[in-house]
Parts: sequence; structure tokens; C-alpha cells
Amino acid sequence: MGEELSAENGRQLWVPAGFLHGFMTLEADSEIVYKCTDYYAPECDGSVRWDSCGIDWPLSGATPEISEKDAQSQTFADFISPFTYSDLP
Repeated sequence: MGEELSAENGRQLWVPAGFLHGFMTLEADSEIVYKCTDYYAPECDGSVRWDSCGIDWPLSGATPEISEKDAQSQTFADFISPFTYSDLP
């Protein structure tokens, strides 16, 4: 699933607590601005490899620039969620 957000279309996207999510910029010098429901807690931070989730990223032949943390992430198949259904609002 994906959604294109831009200054032109004015769309926003709400990601509920416990949902994996990722961002990809389509233009050089893009800014991503997001709000969180709580303070950043590095001990709660997790990640899943961007290319293991079955998402058809619009790469157009480009090689993505991935952070070291994200490059070392586990695959989606190996991911065990720390959330249970009853934890979610």
C-alpha cells in the first residue's frame, strides 16, 4: 500500500500506533515532516527491511539511499511484533 503526499495535493497520512511504515522521497531536496504521539524512545525503535514487505517502490531504476540502521534491519518474514491486538486502540 502506498500514497503519494505532496505540497500540491495537500494530503496527510495517519499511521496508527503499532503499524510499520516507511517513507520514500520522489524529488531531490525533499523534506519529510511528521508528528508522533509520544517522545522518541530509542529502546522501542525497530525496523524491517524496506525490500522485504512486498511493496512496489517507484524506484525508476535508481538505487535507494538507505540508512545503516535500515540496511541492517530484519526481513518482514522474521519480524515478530511487540504489539498484541489488545494493545492497539
